[in-house]
Amino acid sequence: MGNPSNTPDPGQPPHADREHINPLTTPLSARGFPKWLVYSIAVLGVIYLLNPTAGIIELLPDNLPIVGNLDEAAAFFLVWAGLVEIFQGDKQPPEKP
Repeated sequence: MGNPSNTPDPGQPPHADREHINPLTTPLSARGFPKWLVYSIAVLGVIYLLNPTAGIIELLPDNLPIVGNLDEAAAFFLVWAGLVEIFQGDKQPPEKP
């Protein structure tokens, strides 16, 4: 049963009544970013990933241990944000300010 008072229910975690936002599956447009910007950064991420190693655009050289792959990881997450926007963007209403 519901708890009529404002005190939290001892059986539920303290954040159970709040809407959960998963940073990997929530579209950026639901957080206030314009869709054109999300699609633009996704295209930039694809261009960066398709660029051969040590090509014209290389922010961190890949021969640096561990650190050399961080720029590709960041580009992957830019592409991921675009894919989430394509597949989930219309399913969630935009966040009200």
